[in-house]
Amino acid sequence: MLGAMNTDPRLFVDAPLSEGGELILERDQAHYLVSVMRRQPGDGVRVFNGRDGEWRAVLASAAKREARLELAERLRDQAVPPPLTLYFAPVKKARTDFIVEKATELGARAIIPVLTRRTNAERVRAERLSALAREAAEQTERLDVPVIGDPVRLDALLDAWPEGRCLIFCDETGGVPMLEALMGVREEGGDPEQPWAILIGPEGGFAPEERERLRALPGVLAVSLGPRILRADTAAAAALALWQAVLGDWS
Repeated sequence: MLGAMNTDPRLFVDAPLSEGGELILERDQAHYLVSVMRRQPGDGVRVFNGRDGEWRAVLASAAKREARLELAERLRDQAVPPPLTLYFAPVKKARTDFIVEKATELGARAIIPVLTRRTNAERVRAERLSALAREAAEQTERLDVPVIGDPVRLDALLDAWPEGRCLIFCDETGGVPMLEALMGVREEGGDPEQPWAILIGPEGGFAPEERERLRALPGVLAVSLGPRILRADTAAAAALALWQAVLGDWS
């Protein structure tokens, strides 16, 4: 069993994991283990790939540019987080980073930037955000790394929205309190495996025509996150936490 205080370094690897297998770590990961964490041959390392659970490995050879691991035993079977996607309008770099890191920590299965009429940070580097998500997953005991989608325009997203899929629209102009709305869904016996999505707008808010279209879309829950106007990064964390507490894997 995996102990709660296991201090072995934890790495995401894009390779199959099975008993007796070997892994050659890429340069950055080898540098992290050897130069930053000061691990030596014989030391333990935990690895996961999002498919085969988490494994205990032993550092067989170590150099700054390459390290070899030998897989010893499976520590945890594979599990996936609830079917929740976060759609968010990109904001300033540091706040976008915060959104991706916290969405990963809070269990979002996918994180997708959405370009709205008032989005003022349209340049999104998906590769960089994927690296942030991977690091957050390594640190928070997740067994998978959320998908980071390519940016999509809000109009295109809504044009292709699947019928029946629930979308929580966090509307800064008001709506049903999110906690109340989610409790209502739970009391009605909502399917825990039903895909859900949360939409967080830009710092300037949604344009009136966007808000009107969202509220008219079947399956949309227009909700309020309280009496104060939250920054986009705060709103994302608050909405994810509320959903996980009521309908997700916190409940």
